[in-house]
Amino acid sequence: MSVQTGSTAVFQIPDQGVTAAGCSSVWCELGAIATEPGVVTAVAIAGILALLAFAYVRDAEAACRGERRRVLDERDAFEAFADRVAEMDTVPVATDSNPSGVPAGALGSIGSAGNGIPPDGGPSGGDVTLRRVLAAYDDTVLSLPHYRAEYDETAAESLAAELGPDTATALASDGGLSSGAKSALVDRSRRAADARDRLAGAIDEEIDELADRETTLTAIDRRRQRLLAHLEGVRSGRETDAAIDIWNRLAELERECDELAADRQSSLDDPPLTPNLDGDDHERTFYGYLYGPTDGPRYPVLAQVAELADRIRTDRDGVGTRIAADR
Repeated sequence: MSVQTGSTAVFQIPDQGVTAAGCSSVWCELGAIATEPGVVTAVAIAGILALLAFAYVRDAEAACRGERRRVLDERDAFEAFADRVAEMDTVPVATDSNPSGVPAGALGSIGSAGNGIPPDGGPSGGDVTLRRVLAAYDDTVLSLPHYRAEYDETAAESLAAELGPDTATALASDGGLSSGAKSALVDRSRRAADARDRLAGAIDEEIDELADRETTLTAIDRRRQRLLAHLEGVRSGRETDAAIDIWNRLAELERECDELAADRQSSLDDPPLTPNLDGDDHERTFYGYLYGPTDGPRYPVLAQVAELADRIRTDRDGVGTRIAADR
């Protein structure tokens, strides 16, 4: 698995400030809204009342659940591989006249296309244990549906990448599964499983947070819907105070969106799992790992908050236009 670094830019929802110097009254701001180019001149109730779908957050949650399942499958596979290796017999460490001290053909064997069989087809005791190790790895880790598709590695290449090149080298240099190589394989495999267990826990935390954020967004959007439904019963030209109250309450919802975005920004700066990577944006690699490969935004919650805040601003501008027209 790999993680991708990303931008450190702080995501902010634009403020809608007072539109003219010295203009602080409700009527002054409403007048500015009414004359702003591009602002609708009528409130389209049918379109405004529709609840937002929050697709960014829901897609992110689905992506997290899928990745969590893959991570747990890998955890189980490494545990199974460790169990298989732990039950294998070992061979004595042996060297021949090779100047490097590495048994002839051993490195070629471990680096072959996953079968551990030397070119002459006559396996020694060490070759047999190598073959068993690689077969066990094939049957466990490399048998995962996503693994070969994502990494396209032989068993030997994957062993070196996942458990360390020194582990694969030890297998080759010892001419088979020595007691030292066996101990290293079992230990590294269990550590790989533990790392994936921690990663799955971190993904669980993100899934929980996504659910919480969606609940908050949905609550804000339902209040927006109720306000606009109430606006339908407000008579134009006769109940301006009620319309102004709706306008102010929409402003409160917009502020809640700002607070939600700031809260999520704090979560991004304190992820549930921080990889030990160089660079200024190492704390964001967790989210790059989760959302970088997806078709959606890198920061789905912030994108969703921005979408809702923009919708509220549009609604508020429409209400303001109506109020200004009733003056």
